[in-house]
Amino acid sequence: MSATLIDGKATSQKIKSQIAVRVEQLAQQGIVPGLAVVLIGDNPASHTYVKNKKKTCEALGMRSDLLEFPESFGEGELLEVISNLNNDPEIHGILVQLPLPGHIDEFKVILAIDPDKDVDGFHPVSVGNMMIGREAFLPCTPHGIMKLLEEYHIDPAGKHAVVIGRSNIVGKPAGQLLLQRDATVTYCHSRTVDLAEYTRKADILISAVGRAKFLGKEYIKPGAVVIDVGMNRDENGKLCGDVDFEDVLDTASHITPVPGGVGPMTIAMLMENTLLSAERGLTETK
Repeated sequence: MSATLIDGKATSQKIKSQIAVRVEQLAQQGIVPGLAVVLIGDNPASHTYVKNKKKTCEALGMRSDLLEFPESFGEGELLEVISNLNNDPEIHGILVQLPLPGHIDEFKVILAIDPDKDVDGFHPVSVGNMMIGREAFLPCTPHGIMKLLEEYHIDPAGKHAVVIGRSNIVGKPAGQLLLQRDATVTYCHSRTVDLAEYTRKADILISAVGRAKFLGKEYIKPGAVVIDVGMNRDENGKLCGDVDFEDVLDTASHITPVPGGVGPMTIAMLMENTLLSAERGLTETK
């Protein structure tokens, strides 16, 4: 039997419709949620992501400021830009598009963003609050994954979740959010010996390794939920995930396609975080 497709496009559309209503309510009080995106250099993938973010912002009635700088832009200059955005009351979210050029210290930049405007959820304060289950801006991709599980009534409680990948952006936080929902979590990575030994025990498998069609059905437990975070190109230059979709389709119970799975959710969660920041600001000024 073929797996149920987890449709990130439809789910993100539903979330964005709800966001648009809340944006409209804020607008009636004279507040427009504002997102500032800082882009350094000319990485084509970064330009595509940023364009999509801007388009989504505007479609939802939110303000979107794009600050573009050349590859040679200095670290000190960037920190000054962030400081100005921290102090701008009309900007509720600040996002510095990664990766940054080699001469700029990524961590220093993340640290410079006011945690109250850290809509990417990368600041150590946000990460710490997430770890201990306090209110925080959650990293957009892991948060999007949790929303997809919710939408398809997949309860992680008591399930064995295996996360392949240990990045600070996806792997680590995804495991933590599943843990908070009472899953038993195993992390796997490039040094894991006999990966299939772990993945075949997963009720929920999340892959964020960045290797095209790396996981075939021999890695999948029958009936598993498969969440593919990979964004790769196959031998024909076609967009694909870490999972060999066609091969796994009859083994998994649920699966996210690439494209149209996790990707659209990431942008929807960024919009939600920016909106939350604007709503919090309103609550604090009352």
